[in-house]
Amino acid sequence: MSSDAIAIERLGKRYTIGAAQVGAATLGESLASWVKAPWRRFTHLSGRSAETQFWALSDVSFGVASGEVIGIVGPNGAGKSTLLKILSRITPPTTGYADLTGRVSSLLEVGTGFHPELTGRENIFLNGAILGMYRAEIRRKFDAIVAFAELERFIDTPVKHYSSGMFVRLAFSVAAHLDPEILIVDEVLSVGDLHFRNRCLGRMQDLRGEGRTVLFVSHDLTAVRQLCTRAVMLDGGRLVDDGTPSDVTRRYERQHHSAARSATGAADRAQPPRGYHLRRAELRNGQGVVTSRFDAGDVMEIHLWSSGRAPENSYTAEFKLLNDDDQVISYGAANPVRDTYYRADDQHFVCRLGPLPLTEGAYSLTFSVGVWNVERWDAWTKAIGFTIERCDLFRTGHGVANINDGDFVINQEWLIGS
Repeated sequence: MSSDAIAIERLGKRYTIGAAQVGAATLGESLASWVKAPWRRFTHLSGRSAETQFWALSDVSFGVASGEVIGIVGPNGAGKSTLLKILSRITPPTTGYADLTGRVSSLLEVGTGFHPELTGRENIFLNGAILGMYRAEIRRKFDAIVAFAELERFIDTPVKHYSSGMFVRLAFSVAAHLDPEILIVDEVLSVGDLHFRNRCLGRMQDLRGEGRTVLFVSHDLTAVRQLCTRAVMLDGGRLVDDGTPSDVTRRYERQHHSAARSATGAADRAQPPRGYHLRRAELRNGQGVVTSRFDAGDVMEIHLWSSGRAPENSYTAEFKLLNDDDQVISYGAANPVRDTYYRADDQHFVCRLGPLPLTEGAYSLTFSVGVWNVERWDAWTKAIGFTIERCDLFRTGHGVANINDGDFVINQEWLIGS
């Protein structure tokens, strides 16, 4: 018996394209099936049947230990959503099996399990019951669910009037407050804005810290690197890579960019020296605790890891700070502080940033590394996000910058990480 939270063994899912519908739900479907029956018999007997078999998944095997956060990446049609639907018991596998140990919560599509005519309040109770929550448990967590979704004003409005972003905020909030042992999340967080995306990633980081198991499908590779402890890549329904988020996403990027260049005939761009690339980004508070939530006046530690020996003595790490409207409002760079030059095989940059003169809201950081003012080796756009939750000038004693007047430089100290 496996000790893994999820054990997947030789999993396969076959679909038949062009197959006749088995059974009919309505009179119209019954009549249409009756009219098409002679043609189906003719094509079948003549060997010209349009039916073909398609394997969405084929011979997929891997295990997920309790407490792991697994990122699943791959191109469209790779089988990612099919895998999650099998794990969520929405569709059965054709071959193999998947064993899940613990309480499972899934968020696969926006608004799944929501009734459009019911209010947000009523749908919380309905969706919570579908996910296996008791009524008393839903009552106890109701205020927290609504507060996380930030829908207090609209909670008694029928959800048919909600935007897609409001849908996903409420759906994710219900799923995240189920306190599942296993949380399965498909590519739905892209519907929300930056502020809510940061809150969702922060919530999943909290679940990781609590020892929960998370399966996270996303085309946002920076989110996979930021959140996950491990990543797998699917292609053509098969498992083609399994390893660290940095290694797996790099391989996926190389394959994707190579295919794009082949399709357009574009020339290969220069590669960074010896595979030099950014590997990991992390935010910590002044006490060294990993977090994505800060208050105005706090000091933030930006930790940035890269791999590959740098051949120059003038390379640098840089960041740009963006607000919720994707405007660059501040920036910083390790260069030209000479103490930051070194030539180890793995680099660890640390920037102590602050006190933060920022208003309440969501922010993100873009990173780049390369030769100072000459060449960029690697860059992560909107690699990691954070939220300023409180801006109390009387408590902090720090002013707030007027970002409408242009860029400003926040006090920063660059160090070499251990």
